Amino acid sequence: MLKTMRLVAGKDLRIEARSRVATNQVLPFAAVVLVLFAFALDPDSGALRRATPGLFWLAVLFCLLFTVQRAFGLETADGARDGLRLSALDPAGLFLGKAAALAVELLVLEVVLGAGVVLLYDAPTRAGGLVLFIASALAATWGLVAVGTLYGGLAAGQRVRDTLLPLLLLPVVAPVLIGATRANEAALGIGDRAVSEGWPWVGLLTVFALAYTALGLVAFGALLED
Repeated sequence: MLKTMRLVAGKDLRIEARSRVATNQVLPFAAVVLVLFAFALDPDSGALRRATPGLFWLAVLFCLLFTVQRAFGLETADGARDGLRLSALDPAGLFLGKAAALAVELLVLEVVLGAGVVLLYDAPTRAGGLVLFIASALAATWGLVAVGTLYGGLAAGQRVRDTLLPLLLLPVVAPVLIGATRANEAALGIGDRAVSEGWPWVGLLTVFALAYTALGLVAFGALLED
């Protein structure tokens, strides 16, 4: 399983490194979304700063949709999906490999978007909140990619996959967006929240990520067969 995971993750990351779709298309789109949010909310009212964590994770979710659709769309377009199904590779390893590649891409995008949020939104910083922020980001990212990989595999075999994936994905990841937003609010000190208030949300994010990882390990092989 681990060998398959390394092979699949390496393959997906090499494709992205050569095509640079994430840096040339996904990242500019997310940056435009952040700018539009800044125009929609009056910076002088303080609403923009209070909404910073939620807006950040919405931008991350948009990035996830694009990266998942691309990861599975390439395989569907050139018949690689059939090759994976016939390769006798461990389905659990396939799931973990694709999720790991998506996680690496999403984390890189999050770092850049985080810098953009600090510059555009004048996001507050707080001593002692860095560890909470990183922990919540890692747990939320893995939860998002676990769900994205699972439902991406489900939607990939459908003719309406481009519109089906958002319909499947968005309702399911609502707990991740809520938990990550609340944890980041505590990490940044928004709303006078204490840092300790964010750790229960990190626990929720971790449970969610583990649950969908277990589901993906069990169900991904069946999704490839459909």
